Amino acid sequence: MPEKIVYLDCHSGVSGDMLLGAWLDAGLPFEHLREELKRLPVEGYELTAEPFTDKGITGTRFDVRLIVQDQPARRYTDIAALLARSELSPWVRETASAIFRTLGEAEAAVHGVSLDEIHFHEVGAVDAIVDIVGNVIALELLGITRVYASPLPLTRGHLRMAHGLMPLPAPATLEILSRVKAPWVPSPIEGELVTPTGAAILATVAHFEMPAIAIENIGYGFGKKRVIWPNCLRACLGDAYGTTQHVHNDHTHEHNHVHEHEDSHVHEHEHKHVHEHSHEGDSIQSSQV
Repeated sequence: MPEKIVYLDCHSGVSGDMLLGAWLDAGLPFEHLREELKRLPVEGYELTAEPFTDKGITGTRFDVRLIVQDQPARRYTDIAALLARSELSPWVRETASAIFRTLGEAEAAVHGVSLDEIHFHEVGAVDAIVDIVGNVIALELLGITRVYASPLPLTRGHLRMAHGLMPLPAPATLEILSRVKAPWVPSPIEGELVTPTGAAILATVAHFEMPAIAIENIGYGFGKKRVIWPNCLRACLGDAYGTTQHVHNDHTHEHNHVHEHEDSHVHEHEHKHVHEHSHEGDSIQSSQV
């Protein structure tokens, strides 16, 4: 059976909402997503998914609307415990926890503290938790075993966050993506196109390269910002064909992988090797650094 993969065209950036809009537009049933998210022990939100058109391109705009506006500042351990209490599948729990750990370690590095000292503000709110867990659920429901992503748009400007006015891309976003050596391309837009949540999802599950793919479905997920082009992320779903290889020319370097094993346990480890390998037939793994 062919391997089901996806290529994410992030020409206008990436966020959790844009990704979920793209999955829904590509065929993920909204009610299935809603029902799976009920396995997460959080309340005070509602989901919306509406058709949206921008500059002649039609797709889906997804949003998590908070019913309760005041949100606690959660630690990584709080979120990990919340996921452990959920009725989600083991793979969804472990992968979502790995994404939050990616976020937490980046925040800790930026602020010069330990992971246990980090309080998530924006990404600890219910909407960010639903975005991250929802995206992992989408990968499982769609049967996607491999995620690929395009280079990301490098913008400039400033954005007010919990700690004050910050440069863009946000410090945590830069830290997350620098750890996986994600490629950037210059963008004329001022403002945030790549969010920390979107960056953490890609850094944990995606490979920044173009695959050999027979595209079957295309989903357009729209963001809220208005820019000079359609502000959408395109998810191109299809079957892998041939072999996607990357060869490192006789040098050694370190990798941080998130592996999925048969018992659905996800863990990180470092190892050094010289290698040439194929991506065909693998499970979702972290991008390589």
